[in-house]
Amino acid sequence: MWIVNSVIDKLFEVIFLPFRSLSPWVGMILISLLTGFLMLLIYRHTSNQAGIRAVKDKIKAHLLEIRLYKDNMSVSLRAEGNIVLANFRYIGYALKPLLVMIVPVLLILIQLNFWFAYKSLEPGETAILKVTLDPGKNPPDYDATISPSPAFEVETPALRIDEDNTINWRLRVKEKGVHSIQLTLGALTVSKDIAVGQKPLSRLSPLRVKRNVFEELLYPTEKPLPGGTPVKSIEVTYPSKSLSLFGWHIHWLIVFFALSIILGFAFKGVFKVEI
Repeated sequence: MWIVNSVIDKLFEVIFLPFRSLSPWVGMILISLLTGFLMLLIYRHTSNQAGIRAVKDKIKAHLLEIRLYKDNMSVSLRAEGNIVLANFRYIGYALKPLLVMIVPVLLILIQLNFWFAYKSLEPGETAILKVTLDPGKNPPDYDATISPSPAFEVETPALRIDEDNTINWRLRVKEKGVHSIQLTLGALTVSKDIAVGQKPLSRLSPLRVKRNVFEELLYPTEKPLPGGTPVKSIEVTYPSKSLSLFGWHIHWLIVFFALSIILGFAFKGVFKVEI
């Protein structure tokens, strides 16, 4: 899974590389356009295009029938029934490409979450570093320390919360860059990256997880922790980020789906796709 994640990570880095210093809107428009193209290609090659065209023509014909025979109740009702049946047939034609789209779109959404959902910390800001232990592991049993670094200052001693199975620190970051936080829990040493002062469009990793297919799929940006460690995850709390438009702050997911659909429909004639 880590190899697959690494390849996908590199692909998105290449896509966004020329736009990292620009507004996140530029990167969002680009990836929405590429996603729209991808969905059009999938729809074209996995759907019954002839069947879709035929059923849409039937729907149009029955709508015209209702308009022409609006004074004839029996004809109008029969036409309305045929429209309902044709719509069910249309949904059946659309189901297969939609199912095929789920996998690539899900992978894209997972990646975009780390590019558009978080802001990097700025020098002088604070963040919480949280280590979550496996179920059955008690935080008081572990002597937990953070190695000193000129990049950040540890402002609090380790706070152990038994109910959450966590060990927490508050950090104040000092220097720009992507820094590695080295943690020692007894005889175990683990690390977590923390990003400070990054460009407007940057990939941030809030969580490093233990080796597990499902967890690695959801949090692919850092190499997973070894499976034999008592640590389930290590988290850095980054500020959340949204896309600003005329004073409105919009969640990136809404913008992505809206742009992908709009751009997809705008270019469906270019790709000769019947939707």
